[in-house]
Amino acid sequence: MSTEVEAGAGAEADRPSLGTDDGWSVHMMISSDFARDPRPYYEALRTGPPRRDDLEMPGKSRTVILSRHEDVEAAFRNPQLFSSQFGEGSGSLGNDRPLIPLMIDPPEHKKYRVLLDPYFAPRHMAKLEEGMTGLVNSLIDRFVDKEGCEFTSEFAVPMPCTAFLELLGLPLEDLEFFLHIKEGIVRGHGKHDLTEQAEARAEAGRACYDYFEKVLDRLAEERGGGLLCELLEAEVDGLRLTREEIMDICFLFILAGLDTVTDSLCCFFNYLAEHPEQRQRIVDDPEVIPSVVEELLRWESPVAGVARIVTEDAEIGGCPVHKGDSVLVFVGAANTDPQVIDRADVVDFDRTANRHYAFGGGIHRCLGSHLARLELRVALREWHKRIPNYRVAEGAELVWTPMLRSVHQLPLVFG
Repeated sequence: MSTEVEAGAGAEADRPSLGTDDGWSVHMMISSDFARDPRPYYEALRTGPPRRDDLEMPGKSRTVILSRHEDVEAAFRNPQLFSSQFGEGSGSLGNDRPLIPLMIDPPEHKKYRVLLDPYFAPRHMAKLEEGMTGLVNSLIDRFVDKEGCEFTSEFAVPMPCTAFLELLGLPLEDLEFFLHIKEGIVRGHGKHDLTEQAEARAEAGRACYDYFEKVLDRLAEERGGGLLCELLEAEVDGLRLTREEIMDICFLFILAGLDTVTDSLCCFFNYLAEHPEQRQRIVDDPEVIPSVVEELLRWESPVAGVARIVTEDAEIGGCPVHKGDSVLVFVGAANTDPQVIDRADVVDFDRTANRHYAFGGGIHRCLGSHLARLELRVALREWHKRIPNYRVAEGAELVWTPMLRSVHQLPLVFG
């Protein structure tokens, strides 16, 4: 039986007015309205060709916004024109050097993916399922007999974070430290002033480098299990990875491994709590869970957009772009584009073709996508075995974080 929910962006009158003449700005992306439900904004953005935002940055051209599926796809398919190497020097994430492999362009990019892809291949990830199932159930044990839980802190944060630290071979007692520096790097510790955000990211970035410098020193002496020890022995083109290369990989791992799956879990369970008929489908037929994961990744798109830098003067979708221009690629908008996706405004767990961009696209497609899928599948399967009925607590005012969409607190009531 096909389960579908009409989830369109709303009536034409409710569509935000975002045209260039109306003063569209990337500042809208940090608004609470955008974070709560970005789809009306995506719909408005897609009504025209690529545009430039109205946020003036000293000495920089205005960011080019890509939102239509065809333009997003074109950017992902042309890494020579749309470079990912936007993090040199004092990077926007507090990094000193480009993060590997996220901010590395061809041809160097390929050698790092050849090294790292096998560690995150489906066959290797499958070996983690038993342990991950135990982890999920151990977390559920803590609150299953209660009336409810605070989903973010009691499940969405510890589940993927614990799994990832174990994969790396890092001590679980360091989790609070990692969560602190991750919040500094990703969200600038909630600072609204751009200068204060940059300072918070720089401070968190230094703490991240300092930590891994000490850890790698220790592991070089002790060795042991985990991915970090394997990286100490890894070679690229017959040469061992340098200390800086390993730290640049680790910096990226912490951001990706400690945040994106947490964000996805919050988005998924909030949606299912508000759509009991969809949730019941999972309870009745767990075999649908892989399709549920793909459809909710498409619909929610927890990572709303990714950044690129233009390498030469060109044109995309009728919009001139110039060397050095910043480009914001809205994957969430592409994932809900009705010009390409059949019934894009319908959440359909029986959707057969689901080529979404929730994990990006092209050569920079997310390194950890298979791990993320496994974590999401196991979480949905084990949770709904034991807690089939739940809802958001009445009167709860959810506070959403933009760009990497998550919920600060998601109070769920069982039964």
